[in-house]
Amino acid sequence: MPKAADIEKVLVIGSGPIQIGQAAEFDFSGSQACRALREEGVKVVLVNSNPATIMTDFEMADVIYIEPLVPEVVAKIVEKEHPDGILASLGGQTALNMTAELAEMGILSNYNVRVLGTPLEAIYNAEERERFKRTMERINEPIPRGFTVNSVEEAEKVVAQLGLPLIIRPSYTLGGAGGGVARTMEELREIVSYGLKVSRIHQVLVEENVLGWKEIEYEVMRDAKDTCITICNMENLDPMGIHTGESIVVTPSQTLSDEEHQMLRAAAIKIIRWLKIEGGCNIQFALKEGSYRVIEVNPRVSRSSALASKATGYPIARVAAKIAIGLHLDEIGNDVTKETPASFEPAIDYVVVKIPRWSFDKFPDADRTLTTSMKSTGEVMAIGRTFEEAMHKALRS
Repeated sequence: MPKAADIEKVLVIGSGPIQIGQAAEFDFSGSQACRALREEGVKVVLVNSNPATIMTDFEMADVIYIEPLVPEVVAKIVEKEHPDGILASLGGQTALNMTAELAEMGILSNYNVRVLGTPLEAIYNAEERERFKRTMERINEPIPRGFTVNSVEEAEKVVAQLGLPLIIRPSYTLGGAGGGVARTMEELREIVSYGLKVSRIHQVLVEENVLGWKEIEYEVMRDAKDTCITICNMENLDPMGIHTGESIVVTPSQTLSDEEHQMLRAAAIKIIRWLKIEGGCNIQFALKEGSYRVIEVNPRVSRSSALASKATGYPIARVAAKIAIGLHLDEIGNDVTKETPASFEPAIDYVVVKIPRWSFDKFPDADRTLTTSMKSTGEVMAIGRTFEEAMHKALRS
């Protein structure tokens, strides 16, 4: 089946200014997506507030708007351009939030703009902590015990049931922004208060302590025919309690037994199918002594997707963009092998290690404590035949 015949023009939302904890990796994804859409003859309208990106290069899209990424401005672009669809899953959290806000304002329904790839329902089910919790309970996937709260007072009551320390995770934020580990009542009040401010819907999840558990991620891809593949799994050397962007990460995982790998892989595929995500998705698990908890689902291309793409040679953003306009995995060619379709899971016979970098020399007064909120400003990646080789190469970088 070719691309959906009624999709001739697509609005791609970028991720805005590069900040600590977000944006640079989404330039990589967005540029790949723009190329993929134009390969299929789709007219690309791009909006991004940051001119210093590759995706705003004049060759990347048919129409480029360098405008503030606020709903009122993007609504005017929709009104002027009348795109057939909007691609939300390749501009990080900024694009997801923007799409949700445009839908809530009635802009998408008024101008008959379809949300391509990841459906709105999946964005809400994955990003709103309370809905995510209910969704996981419905499909019998274990999650840490926790409560969603809308005020500091509600969070204080949770301490009586779960005790301290507690992990705070706001809804609709990227890079763990606004979250953290509360070890005292004072820290709890401070983190929850800030988390409520940065959350789009003023909601945070206060959940039980899984600090010290292994953190494992799976990068999964699904198309409209319900074909699912896992692109790779990644193991964080740092345990739960430290954001994955702050962790040394290795792919493939080094300490999982085959039984644990199959258990987590099956759970990842079950989750992406239930959420009906079309495109790429990143799922994070906490694992301890054979039992696991689902920590988070990113219904979009993420920082880990950029790592997984480079580590495996599988162009996640390119494939996700083509799935969004109606192509299926078995119809998309693999650019690397030139022979197999994108429905083949990549196999890697080497080890990739990613090490983050912190610019504390530029921010001497910044708090250097590593927590669930990301502070690193970059990363290096190295490939080797063994874990030791890859690790040493990355350290040298």
